Amino acid sequence: MGATTFFTEARGETAEKAFNAAVQDACFEHGNGGYTGTIAEKSEFVLIEVPEGTDPHSFAHELIDASDERVDSKWGPAGCIQLDVHEFLFFGWASE
Repeated sequence: MGATTFFTEARGETAEKAFNAAVQDACFEHGNGGYTGTIAEKSEFVLIEVPEGTDPHSFAHELIDASDERVDSKWGPAGCIQLDVHEFLFFGWASE
């Protein structure tokens, strides 16, 4: 089985609530069979701070391109960047 990158925005009172909602939505849309190439494959996330003055979406792509150890595994956690008060970007590698 291969892997692909995903980038998913979600809203929630906390990062955990946004993550759970994003996973649930992806499972509903893509099924629970596994290997969807989406956030549905993830069971945890790691919150990552974006350097001041850096675009969050570009930074997420840079982390993927640089094989940053925090998000470089299809079996590991998703990366999470807070975009706004109740808005989060989840990203990483997922099995497909």
